[in-house]
Formats: sequence, C-alpha cells, structure tokens
Amino acid sequence: MLRIHFTSDDLARIRLASAPDPLWEVLLSSYRLRRPSGAAYFGDWRRAVAPKLAPSAQVLSVLAPPAGYAVDFLTPVGVEPSVAAGLEALRRTPRTRLRNDLEELHDRHPDRPLPAWAHALTHGDPRALTTVVGAVTAYFATALEPYWPQVRRQVDRDHEWRTRALDATGWEAVLATLHPSATWRYPVLELAFPADHDIHLDGRGLTLQPSFFCWGAPTTFLDTALSPVLVFPVERSLDWSAPAHAPRHQAVAALLGKTRARVLEAVATAPCTTTQLAERASVPIQTASHQAAVLREANLIHSRRHRNTVIHTATSLGMALLHGDMGLPPFFPQ
Repeated sequence: MLRIHFTSDDLARIRLASAPDPLWEVLLSSYRLRRPSGAAYFGDWRRAVAPKLAPSAQVLSVLAPPAGYAVDFLTPVGVEPSVAAGLEALRRTPRTRLRNDLEELHDRHPDRPLPAWAHALTHGDPRALTTVVGAVTAYFATALEPYWPQVRRQVDRDHEWRTRALDATGWEAVLATLHPSATWRYPVLELAFPADHDIHLDGRGLTLQPSFFCWGAPTTFLDTALSPVLVFPVERSLDWSAPAHAPRHQAVAALLGKTRARVLEAVATAPCTTTQLAERASVPIQTASHQAAVLREANLIHSRRHRNTVIHTATSLGMALLHGDMGLPPFFPQ
C-alpha cells in the first residue's frame, strides 16, 4: 500500500501535469514490452516495436529489471516534459545519485550482477553515462516517437476531464478518483502499491503525472527525499496503435521535418499557449516558439495575443496538410 501524507499547504501545492513525461514513458513502456499484462492494449504495439529495438535497449533492462526496483535517476525531476530536456537532465545526473541508485539496485536484485559499464557508472564515469543517454535516445526514437501523437492525445483527453472535475469539485475529489484503488481520508491518500511505502509531503506539494504506459497500480520514486511525483495510468482506446494515420504522419514529417510536424500536430489537437505547445510536442519552449513562428509564416497556424499569453490555433491550410482534406475547417474562423 502507498500512503501519501498531506498537510494543508500540500493541498494548495498539487500540480496536475498537462502532458506525458517522455522519460517516464520510456521507463514504463519498457515494462510493457517485457510483461504480458495489458495485451489487449499493448499487444499490437509490442509486436511492431520489439523486432526493431537496437541492442542498446538492454541498458534499460539492466537499470529497470522486469519487476521490483528501477533506478530513480532514469526519470529526472523538475524538468520540462520534453525529450531534449529529459535527456539533458539525465546527462547531468550527480555522481552521488548514480552511486546511491545503483547500490540500491544491486542490493534489491542480488541475483542480477551488474555489467562492467554499470560498475563504471557507479563511479560517475561520463562514458558510461553517455551509454545510458544514447540507449534512452535510441529507445525513444524506435518505441515511442512514431506513436507520440497518439500517446499525447490519450493523455490530453485524461487531462481535460480531470481539469473539469477539479473546477467542479476541487482537489480532494480529484485525489479520491485518481485510481480505482484510491482512498482519500484527509490527510492521507492511499493507493495500491507493490509494497508498503509512505511519503510525507511536508509542504513540498505533489505533482500528479498522467502516464500512457503506466499499467495497474500508480508508481513513484523509492527515494522519498526527491520532489514528490505520483505517476498514474490514463484510460486508453484499444486501437490506439492502429497505423491508420501513420502514412500521412510520415509524409508530413518528411515534408516539414519531424520536430516541425510534431509541433503542427500539437497545435491541431486544440488551441494552446506556447508553454502548452512545448509540453504537448515534448520540445523545449524556445524550440516551440521558433517552430510556431515558422509555421505561422507559412500560414499553417494562427497566433493571437490574449492578455499576457499567445494562443496558437491551426489554420484551415494546416489542418488540410495534416489530414489531406481541404474541406476541414479551422478551430476558429480566420
């Protein structure tokens, strides 16, 4: 059982993340590849992805065994939810964090000897850390990037209805309905968990992180000194990985480039600010701003100022490019 202990200050410092976190999805999707559960949702994806994985994916298997403890440093805290930001934070992992997590990994999995590169990582060898970053980069490119628009749409849908629930009923009702196992009795939130684990927030607040590849019970860090994060599963459609739009997506990416196509798809999902755009597209905010400017010059998106923010929407031309249909209307009249 997981028990999260709140204070009154913590209730005022809850944050519901609005986008999937790429490195949490890397970790949790690696479990989905190695565990039989969730076949109805992940079976097609497994069959498509598994044969394409590079040998470097074994690095993830070492740091995150199929069951039990996985190193906390694979999912850095306090960074914007983009692949680039997550990889940079991973690259800057302090030596003490590497050593502590790998010693914990060895203690909890004594029957799984660590390879030479992991021993080097324990001592902060930068080449070993580069090996890890390279493995995560390659894994994301193969297993997640082709499906990221679908992953993002499912998380967007979950975020929208939880935001409506928050506006209507407040945080306590959101906590109580976060997961089927959730029980909220102030000041403690209880949830299903593989072991007994207590987190005392002590005024630090809590980030609620929706995850597409989280399956079954929510998850969190073992180290309770880290900024508190609770990762919970979102609802998914059974056919989420169906390749119905893959050829069109690939054609647009070939025309615009992968990053710019992803930014255009993120705007087309729903009108958004530049910050929301960066979260949806999993890019740094500077990249989102630059790509939005390029797309705006090409009349693929429209940007308008609202108070202190800029709202981006897809134009009819942008929607037509994505969907191959000049008859699709824009979100707002131009």
